[in-house]
Amino acid sequence: MKATVIATFFGVFLTCTYTAKEATKKTKKAKLYVPQIDCDVKAGKIINPEFIAKCPPGCQDVKYRVYGTDIYASFSSVCNAAIHSGIIDNTGGKILVQKVAGHSGYRGSFSNGVRSLSLPRWRESFLVSEGKPRKGVTYPTTLEYSSSKSTTVKSEPKKPEQDLKGMKSADTANTSEKALEQGDTVRKENQTTPVPTPATQMATTTPTPMTTMTDPSTTMRQPTKTPAATRTTAAAAKTRPGLHRVRDMGSSSVHPAYASVVAAAARQVQAAQGRGQNTGVQRQEPVATFQRAASSPAHLAMETDSWKPGLSLFDTGFSSKEELNPKPLEPISQGNQNCKVDLSFLMDGSWSIGKRRFQLQKRFLGNVAQALGIGSAGPLMGIVQYGDDPSTEFNLKTYANSKDLRNAIEKIQQKGGLSNVGKALSFVNKNFFLDANGNRGGAPNVVVVMVDGWPTDRVEEASRLARESGINIFFVTVEAAAQSEKQNVIEPNFVDKAVCRTSGFYSINVPSWFSLHKVVQPLVKRVCDTDRLACSKTCLNSADIGFVIDGSSSVGTGNFRTVLQFVANISKEFEISDTDTRIGAVQYTYEQRLEFSFDKHSTKQDVLNAIKRISYWSGGTSTGAAISYASEQLFSKSKPNKRKIMILITDGRSYDDVSMPAMAAHQNGVIAYSIGVAWAAPDELEAIASDPAKEHSFFVDEFDNLYRYVNQLIQNICTEFNSQPRN
Repeated sequence: MKATVIATFFGVFLTCTYTAKEATKKTKKAKLYVPQIDCDVKAGKIINPEFIAKCPPGCQDVKYRVYGTDIYASFSSVCNAAIHSGIIDNTGGKILVQKVAGHSGYRGSFSNGVRSLSLPRWRESFLVSEGKPRKGVTYPTTLEYSSSKSTTVKSEPKKPEQDLKGMKSADTANTSEKALEQGDTVRKENQTTPVPTPATQMATTTPTPMTTMTDPSTTMRQPTKTPAATRTTAAAAKTRPGLHRVRDMGSSSVHPAYASVVAAAARQVQAAQGRGQNTGVQRQEPVATFQRAASSPAHLAMETDSWKPGLSLFDTGFSSKEELNPKPLEPISQGNQNCKVDLSFLMDGSWSIGKRRFQLQKRFLGNVAQALGIGSAGPLMGIVQYGDDPSTEFNLKTYANSKDLRNAIEKIQQKGGLSNVGKALSFVNKNFFLDANGNRGGAPNVVVVMVDGWPTDRVEEASRLARESGINIFFVTVEAAAQSEKQNVIEPNFVDKAVCRTSGFYSINVPSWFSLHKVVQPLVKRVCDTDRLACSKTCLNSADIGFVIDGSSSVGTGNFRTVLQFVANISKEFEISDTDTRIGAVQYTYEQRLEFSFDKHSTKQDVLNAIKRISYWSGGTSTGAAISYASEQLFSKSKPNKRKIMILITDGRSYDDVSMPAMAAHQNGVIAYSIGVAWAAPDELEAIASDPAKEHSFFVDEFDNLYRYVNQLIQNICTEFNSQPRN
């Protein structure tokens, strides 16, 4: 009897186990089909706002360019960005991509064997993380491209509406823009939604990610170990001994531990992430941007495309796989979030300043630190003291509040020596603004140079190289040389040569060290005016751009106005002034006419008005002669430190040879882009264009399609600029 009961029980157990397994099989979800993308596919080409894709092996190549760090511009290679971020390696693999709004600055870096490039701004960005689906989100098995290209799926037939989308290549760009606008609308709505935890709540009923921005006062930054970008843009300026005033002679800085602050911030972020979904990436670092004044009409249209300072980049819903209990956070100053800059003061420690005036300088720096409102989400400040040789007293991450910073300034001792300002600027350019020293990437880099009298070496070249590295330079000069002492000044007008503009905004002259206190607030106001910190050389403000426009009879009046609109659309993307990018124009037929030279118009509006006033000429087509004319009349008068860029637009074959004039222009440093319309000859376009020709020549079948190449031209110009060594 007992054996019978045991046998019956065992039979029931096996039956239940079998039934449970069968039920599990029935409820098991169908396997997600993951579409594969090529190495050269850019995120901006894919319309889907969020998708999982598979990258092939071999995408780690310089030809697949990447822009940004952690958050990438949408014309970056998706797969190479994933390698740069460490999500996959060169063997490929699955990745999750999420589109986000455009960003006002992308910081380049070297990570995981990939060099990413910097970019001032772009209209759309994306995040990349592990290829694991988020709960409640349905991912596409077919990716929608902004051209006729699409990825088909064997296991699932296309829907009719997907076929229609593939056929409407002319409308897909608008579709992409609408998707982006909808994403911005969602983000705006969610910014006003209260959140129970710092972790971002993501939508679970739609493929479009819905995000909520978190308040930085409740969410601390998570330190990430990002390899510092190697700076190659500095060259030491030649020093030259010279006579200098000698006053009374005349005290090392303390470096308190910063580790506790960083550790506390890391603990809170990990704890916040631990309360979210346990499905993947741990590092989501906020990306800082420049704040634009709300009252500025010029920037209202861009507000939906810019991250505001003081707001964290939204969390993607990923968190640590390990649940952590939140711990109390040590108090830390957030600082003035309306002034998010990374600031270095070059402190004059030469003997000429004397002991008493050195103390006045320290008091001034302490007052500036107090007025700035130092903090982790606001301005950060470090100090380099210079004399014969410069040295860092403390860097950006050493102090996170104004009180500790002021105490450290009081303990600085004078170094002595000559006033080698040029040498100090080279030192800062090479060594100060590194990730390891606390540089935040998205915050503007600012250097304020304190000078007693005049420098004892040259500053122009060192300043230029620093500006081309993205550093905004201010000068505070005290007690300038007297008339009898000017013969000892090595570089007259050194301030005008060192700053990017001579308007007075970037320079303050103080008659006496005893009146320094009067310029604390004016200096702080200027340093925090991020809208005007446009002196660093980027692809948008470092060129002389000459347009060579075909005015032949085959163009026609209506098409000629379309060409001028194309020229204007390109021009308005650049920062135009007498010290930034300059614009010139030549129109040609059999003959040539200089419409306006580089030095004719110094504001963007003046340039746009001048383009509008160009009258249609009509005649033959002598493109070779036009290139020679532009070389002589435009580019021969270009500034030495400017890139010379020629953009030639033509609609037909030239009556003369173009190869020899183009070769001569290339040899003289002109970067040539050729734009062909309708009957333009492809072989001539390639001969005109700089190498590689495929990146410098374009063709459209009709004038109304010229607009399509505006963004492509800007992208290529920026790519070329960021790829060049900065030395």
